[in-house]
Amino acid sequence: MKYSEQFWDHFLHPRNVGTIQHADGIGTVGDPACGDFLKIWIKVKNDHISKITFKCKGCPAAIATSSIMTEIAQGKHVDQAAQITDETILDAIGGLPENKQHCSNLGASALYKAIINYVFKPV
Repeated sequence: MKYSEQFWDHFLHPRNVGTIQHADGIGTVGDPACGDFLKIWIKVKNDHISKITFKCKGCPAAIATSSIMTEIAQGKHVDQAAQITDETILDAIGGLPENKQHCSNLGASALYKAIINYVFKPV
């Protein structure tokens, strides 16, 4: 399987890279010491994701899927964003070879953790 144009675009020009000071939610997955690692930050306004950023240590597929996940989640109500799945990300990126499909798990999992962190964060 060849990588799609969307894949190359998001790998070579990832969107929303960085951190957010005073984020409303933060989610991390993976282990930075031994493999792919993704951390995302979200700002929420009126229960919608108003800003989302990420930092990723990993292969090109991990970077590209993390980037496209931020574009999918941006502007969505937190309930909608929490429903973004690995399949949603795979479809948006134009698919991945089978041995790289696990990379889409990073984005969906980290986003969900950031939303849970936002929802249950002490005030």
